[in-house]
This record gives sequence, structure tokens and C-alpha cells, in this order.
Amino acid sequence: MRAFVLTAPGAYEVQEVPAPVAGPGEVVVDVERVGVCGTDMEFFTGAMAYLHQGHADYPMRLGHEWSGRVASVGDGVDAGWLGRRVMGDTMLGCGGCRRCRRGRQHVCEQRQEVGIRGDRPGALAEQLAVPASSLHALPDSVDAVLGALVEPGGNALRAAEATATGAGDRALVLGPGTIGLLVAMFLRAAGTEVHLMGQTEGSLAFARTLGFEHAWTRTSAPDLPFDAVVDATNAVELPQWALESVEPGGRLVYIGLAGVPSRIDTRSLVLKDVTAVGVLSASPGLDAAVRAYADGSVDPRPLVATTVGLDEVGAVLAGERPDRAGPGPKIHVDPRPGGPATARA
Repeated sequence: MRAFVLTAPGAYEVQEVPAPVAGPGEVVVDVERVGVCGTDMEFFTGAMAYLHQGHADYPMRLGHEWSGRVASVGDGVDAGWLGRRVMGDTMLGCGGCRRCRRGRQHVCEQRQEVGIRGDRPGALAEQLAVPASSLHALPDSVDAVLGALVEPGGNALRAAEATATGAGDRALVLGPGTIGLLVAMFLRAAGTEVHLMGQTEGSLAFARTLGFEHAWTRTSAPDLPFDAVVDATNAVELPQWALESVEPGGRLVYIGLAGVPSRIDTRSLVLKDVTAVGVLSASPGLDAAVRAYADGSVDPRPLVATTVGLDEVGAVLAGERPDRAGPGPKIHVDPRPGGPATARA
């Protein structure tokens, strides 16, 4: 089968590789859609921390936001999975440690992460092998595009829920990228008054087309009390700015990561009686994200700017934006034979 292989920082090939075989407890999925993520770009540049911590190495196959259809099952797997449309959890715990036994496999010390950590090949390929235990079935109302948005959606849903806001509350989301906009969508669905802060007028204008009229730059943001602030950026100074901006007794949610350590003044955290929450993984939020997409309470389709084939992935990771791309922040990949080189999602 064909697969996108990252061979070194900035170096890649679309290679013919052996098709996966479902081992015991595994399935093989025919991949239909894959989202390109900021984490993938960090691997492309060589900046991703896992490369320097011994958790990942080149060559590697990226792709952890995916959807597809089960093509085969291994020993011990219910044959009822065959032919089902699915997406999968990125985080694969060892299953036996204290964290896994407590349902926290996403922070298992020995975890694999599909397309990211532990030499588990990702979904930028025609087929993907994953444990059946990681699968989440997709209803008919959640198509391939939405299915590949479940993983980022699960992260965003957890961040939105961590704000503990609803009707009558006001939240500020820093960063109108894919995750920030998804957080805003889930907050809006919960009845929260949502404000967004970004750097470029283009990204803010796009946010307004999604119905988020309160979209500001840092200099234009109004002086309002925010019951929660979500940092979905990689800006090293914004975690402290978020702490300064949140209401006393409010909540901070950190889901973005800077390339260098961010600092906050814990004196402010204590004296303002603020709760701070970090969100690493979509795992606990995947089923709820599927339900939100299925019932239409959240519709992230406009975030997908275009869909490319495997041969265009390298250029996208290098920061090139296809000419045909719409205004959304997310690029999808259709890795199937003859996958679209010109189709827009």
C-alpha cells in the first residue's frame, strides 16, 4: 500500500510499504480521511518534544485524526466490526498499570500514540492497524469528514467542559485555530457567551462567519469579566495573560503548548482563587463528540479548508496552503487510491 513516510526533519516520501495485518485484538481499517495537525508539523520540523525524549524517531508514519471502515479483524475480535465505519482513540495504554485500570490510559507512562509515539504507525496511508479496543463506531449521520474531526473535537469538548460554564457565563478562547474554534463551538452549544481572541484579521473574520461576533485582537478586546479563559495557542506569554484576565473564582483551561516553558504567577492563582486545568487528550471526550456531531449541536465541517491526496501532504506540512483551499484552518487528506488531488471537502 501507499503511505506517507517522514524520513527526517523536512524530508519525506510517499512509499510502497507492506499492508498491515490484523494481529490478535486488532483490526485493519481502510482509511478514508485524515486531518493534518499541528503536532504533525512539529514532527516535520523536528521540534516535537517526543523526538528528543526518546518516544519517537524517524522514519515515521504520521496521522492520528482519522476515520475509515474496518476491512479485517484479528483473533479475538468480534466479527461484527467488519464493514463498520469507525474512528479511533489516539492514546493506547498498556492496559495493566494503575492509570489504565482507573480509565486513564491516555496518561499511561508506557502508552503508544497512533502516528505520534511508540512506533505505532499513523493513518497517512491506505490502511491502518489499531487495537479493536480503541475503536469508536460512527453513526450514518457522521460522515468521513466529521469522523476525522472527532479526535480534535474530543480534545475541544474536554476543554469546554473544564470551563464549567453555561448559560449566563462568559468565556474567552485564545486562538481561533482548529482547536480554539471547536472549543468555541462546544461552549456555544452549552449556552456560554463566547469571545475569541486572535492575531490576524483573516482568522477573526472567519470566526465571525461561523457566528462568533465577539472576535477580537488583544488590543481591541473589551474590558469584560470572563468567567473562564481557554488558552488554545502556542504563545509563551498567554498563559500568564489568561490568569490576569480571568475573573476571581473563575477557571483557566490550558490546551495549547508553547515551544518553551510557559510561566504563571501562582500567587495570582491562589489570591484570585482560580482553578487551572490542563487537557492532554481527547480520549474521555470521544463518544460525546460523536454524539454532538450526530445530533447537529456542533457542526465543524466549515473548519475543513480542502482535502488533498497523499502526494500533497509534504507541501502542507511545510506550510504551503493549496490554492483551492477555503478559509478554514484544517486540511484533510484522502489517502485512498486515486484520492482527490483537486476535491474540496
